[in-house]
Amino acid sequence: MERRNFLKQNMLATGALLGSTSLLASKASKTNIENDAPFKCNYAIHDGMFRNIAGPDFIEQIKYAHSIGFRSIEDNGMMGRKPEMQQKIGDTLASLGMNMGVFVIAFSSNDQINLTTGSQTWKDKFIQSCKESVEVAKRCNAKWMTVVPGNFERRLPIDIQTANVIEGLRPGVDILEKNNLVTVLEPLSDTPDLFLRRTDQTYAICKAINSPSCKILFDMYHMQKNEGNIINNINHCWSEIGYFQIGDNPGRNEPGTGEMNYRNIFKHIHNKGYKGILGMEHGNALPGKEGEMALVKAYRDSDNF
Repeated sequence: MERRNFLKQNMLATGALLGSTSLLASKASKTNIENDAPFKCNYAIHDGMFRNIAGPDFIEQIKYAHSIGFRSIEDNGMMGRKPEMQQKIGDTLASLGMNMGVFVIAFSSNDQINLTTGSQTWKDKFIQSCKESVEVAKRCNAKWMTVVPGNFERRLPIDIQTANVIEGLRPGVDILEKNNLVTVLEPLSDTPDLFLRRTDQTYAICKAINSPSCKILFDMYHMQKNEGNIINNINHCWSEIGYFQIGDNPGRNEPGTGEMNYRNIFKHIHNKGYKGILGMEHGNALPGKEGEMALVKAYRDSDNF
């Protein structure tokens, strides 16, 4: 073969190879962009979820979560943080275009008997905590506050306790409504002593209070344990659901680690038009950076509908 023809063919082959490599690089780049794109549903991380990858600073975890497609956070303990940190979190979220999910109105621990008693002392504590919550919400750009009305007061009939809870919640809900904030009542499965345990029970209380600022926090982990039938119960209570939380059962870890078909559940919620937050109130099934990467993959898989 003449040197001129050899060089010509070699250059053509090299060009084809470079073109092929460039195409592959372009596809790889596109894949990476897609993997970093926002999820279909608005999932909210919490402090510690990406500690191994992003470090112990919650602000850095928030920034990392944003870089991989998450657009919200939640923080049960926000009221316990210093005001300066609450403001810093709020400013960080605003700069990234992210949302703040729930924090807990900390007027009582979950295992105390409080609003079910009808006690004026507990009513006053709740009202004061709602007032404090308004100021916290302003700093961190929050809208939803979790409320748990404590344990059963077993010396009283159940309907009397329910009436006490409704009466105890109303003044606090009024405070939040005036500030365009929302109380979300959370039925739980932690112990059988907890008063609020079912979606229909919570639905009835929300209907009785009849305020846009009193809704249900539908924690799917707790409700899978207490009553199952997740999609049907979501449908039954749809008009009063203000917020969702996630956790597979058993184990209370990321989707795909237990018995729940979260891809179908997320698809159902999304198709019903829900644009709100779904809080990732669960642990990581695996330790370390590998566990955090597995968690992200689990959400990408479950969000792929």
